[in-house]
Amino acid sequence: MMIFYKPPKPKLMILKTIKIYLLFKKQASAVVLFSMLGIFSFAQNKIIPAAADTFPVTQNLGEVVVTASRVSERLLSAPVSTSKLTGEQIAQTASPSFFEAIGNMKGVHMITPSLDFKIINTRGFSNTTNVRFVQMIDNIDNQSPHIGAPIGNSLCPGDIDIDNVEIIQGVATALYGMNATNGLVNFKTKDPFTTQGFTIRQQIGVNHISDPDGETPHLFNETNARWAKAFSSKLAFKINAGLTQGYDWIANNKYDLSSSLNAGVGFNGGPSNPAYDPINGYGNESSDQKNISLKDGKTYTVARTGYWEKDVTDYHLKNWKGDASVYYRPTVNSEISYTYRTAFLNTIYQRSNRFRLENYLLQQNIFQFKNPYLQLRAYVNSENTGDSYNLRSMAENIDAFGSGTTNNTTQWFNNYTTAFNNAYTAGSNAAAAHALARAAADAQAKRLQPGTAAFNNALQKLQEINNWNSGAALHVKANLIHTEGNIDIGKLLHSKYNIQIGGDYRDYIIVPDGNYFVNPANAGGNINYTSSGFFIHASQNFFHEKLMLSAALRMVNNKYFDTKYNPRLTAVYALSKAHFIRFSYQNGYRFPSIFEGYSNINSGGVKRIGGLRVMSESKHVFENSWFKSSITAFQNAVKADLNNGMAQTAAIQKEAGLLKKNTYTYLKPEQMHSFEIGYRGTFFHNSLFIDFDCYYNFYSNFIAQVETSVPHLGSGSSADANWPADSLYNKANQDRYRLWTNSKTVVNNYGAELELKYTMNKHYLITGNVSYQTLKRTDQNDGLEDGFNTPTWISNLSLSGVNVYKNLSFNINCKYLSSYIYQSFLTNMSLPSPAVFNVDAQIKYMFVKPFIEIKIGATNILNQYYRSILDGPQIGGYYYTTLTYTLPSSSHK
Repeated sequence: MMIFYKPPKPKLMILKTIKIYLLFKKQASAVVLFSMLGIFSFAQNKIIPAAADTFPVTQNLGEVVVTASRVSERLLSAPVSTSKLTGEQIAQTASPSFFEAIGNMKGVHMITPSLDFKIINTRGFSNTTNVRFVQMIDNIDNQSPHIGAPIGNSLCPGDIDIDNVEIIQGVATALYGMNATNGLVNFKTKDPFTTQGFTIRQQIGVNHISDPDGETPHLFNETNARWAKAFSSKLAFKINAGLTQGYDWIANNKYDLSSSLNAGVGFNGGPSNPAYDPINGYGNESSDQKNISLKDGKTYTVARTGYWEKDVTDYHLKNWKGDASVYYRPTVNSEISYTYRTAFLNTIYQRSNRFRLENYLLQQNIFQFKNPYLQLRAYVNSENTGDSYNLRSMAENIDAFGSGTTNNTTQWFNNYTTAFNNAYTAGSNAAAAHALARAAADAQAKRLQPGTAAFNNALQKLQEINNWNSGAALHVKANLIHTEGNIDIGKLLHSKYNIQIGGDYRDYIIVPDGNYFVNPANAGGNINYTSSGFFIHASQNFFHEKLMLSAALRMVNNKYFDTKYNPRLTAVYALSKAHFIRFSYQNGYRFPSIFEGYSNINSGGVKRIGGLRVMSESKHVFENSWFKSSITAFQNAVKADLNNGMAQTAAIQKEAGLLKKNTYTYLKPEQMHSFEIGYRGTFFHNSLFIDFDCYYNFYSNFIAQVETSVPHLGSGSSADANWPADSLYNKANQDRYRLWTNSKTVVNNYGAELELKYTMNKHYLITGNVSYQTLKRTDQNDGLEDGFNTPTWISNLSLSGVNVYKNLSFNINCKYLSSYIYQSFLTNMSLPSPAVFNVDAQIKYMFVKPFIEIKIGATNILNQYYRSILDGPQIGGYYYTTLTYTLPSSSHK
């Protein structure tokens, strides 16, 4: 058949490793010393080359993918936008790891909240908790249960166990469910029956060279080992282990988020602003600010002093991970396997706040059975957040409590007022009086200084308090239980039709901690958030195998919502053996994640409540709250009136019309529709490969957050003429909430993607890709939907040479991302993100006897510091050396 066929066995890559020690002087002048790890006593077999000697032009014609349709098919004829990163391409990339190399694939936008936490996305709406994009290892979802998304590459095996990567750009819910509305990536690991031996990979690098924040250069170390052996044709095992150590990139953006609050009284943004709220300074946010009328007759917004992120966290990262698998083949075509994966993390993580993950444990237990007709999977993902903590809450409560147990915020503002008035009376101008007032209020509150023993003791104490109004601990224990099955009816019945049916069941189990999660339906009981699904997928060739039509339908049931249906329709037409055009339509639903549905967080005077009806219906929060945006406008207008001499009561009455009552309600599933057309083909005897697609999506019911306040009745009643304005002017007389709900905006986004690969003289390969994506709001633009957060243009251009001189190879990759508007969960603002241009490069040499691969490379080789997200760290150059060494095992008899 033209479109479906049995793929050939891939070439095997066996590598051998030595260890590197990288020493550097000031300004990162580097001396690289190499020392052999030693000889291992394994019986040796014939060594199989790590990669092809040349770029085979036939690869463009015969490349096979599985993820696009859950069956083996040629990449050329895949019915949806799909890309593949092969083992040879991973070995050749200039990226330090396979995971980072994904960022150079067609249509992929990768962001970096921290050095060891990177996020993959396609087709827009990128954020630090990308619950719309699914990440799998061998078809197993590797998300952290309470987050609803993976923590980067933390639970994945190292490069030496990755066989290939397949990515679907765009919606994949009909075949995979799991909220894959933006796309899906699947990491395929190596088969222990065919790729045996002991392999160790050592990478030593250096970052923070010429760091603009003054940080000195730091070493980065990553060690990975893999051991696989087949005892016979029926029984095999493999083990992976890895350790990563380094010093994270620093988040220190000093842009003032409150720059406009005191502009009317002569203070613009910056450190002199009494309401100074830098992006990566915490404890001085809106909830830590107060309007104060002072001696000079003006009303100012004043913030607590707060602390910088670097004051309240440890940027050292140390992450362990590993897995062990055993495989048994009762027959030639069937396999039973068990895999255990684990990761132990100490790093930085970001969602709506930034966190220090400390002793954070992830575990996965996986059982699988597969044969040509049937696939069964059952797995449990478990997490324990250990000693992790919220950086904002840490800074906020060190400032508010110091080394004591009583919140000093009210007294701090009283002391500030007294000190300002005294200084102003004594002849100081407003700017000097504010500076003196802050110093006096901090001194009287016995503000703790970063780095002192008292500060460190307070940090340790708050790290153990599981209440973000008085502490910072993140104490969550959660599990995800998933089972699924898939039957290939077409193969089983030897039918001319390709038919698959399957089903799945999923249960999130959260242990309520009283701060992050509560169970209002069963106090003290676990939270269970369940869903189940069923799908059918059928395809058939027509017109002498020139046209393939396929249809899929998934039915999904969720505990809190009506049954939803996700259809997929595709058509692929073969213009010739090497040229294909395709069309697809898909409809996808995204159900709220466990955090969006069930969260119950106190943070800095703001209560964050999940949007499921069970979470807040009894308190009528949605029904009785007022928009925070209107409250801010109202308060600023009253403050301006006061500064113009109007009495407070009169100003409140005048501006009360600015207040707007909340019109949003409880959560429902997010929905999207996607249309795509595309072309794949090869030219010049398969030397040139072209893949092009364009798509149009429209979304409704975006899951997002709205900030509101519920006013207190106070001493009056709701019939009071000035209610709720009196209560909403005074922060002490209202309860603030951040509620998960659905945007009313109907959003269209569309784009196009182009990928080219050209093989020259069998030793050189030029690859390039460019993607265009843009957003168009079409109806009821309420601004509540997630930020698009994606560059309009993303492009990559790469030149690779394999064995250009004996065993010497190289790769150079140039990346460009255009400027775009970034809407941050952390800052709750939309700010411009500058354009980025990066160059990565590597040179590699392979010794055959003993088989050793040495790679020396750099990412961001020009060391131009940039931020991939505005509330994240500045990222500079990373310069590394990687050595890989393998001792193959004796083959089974």
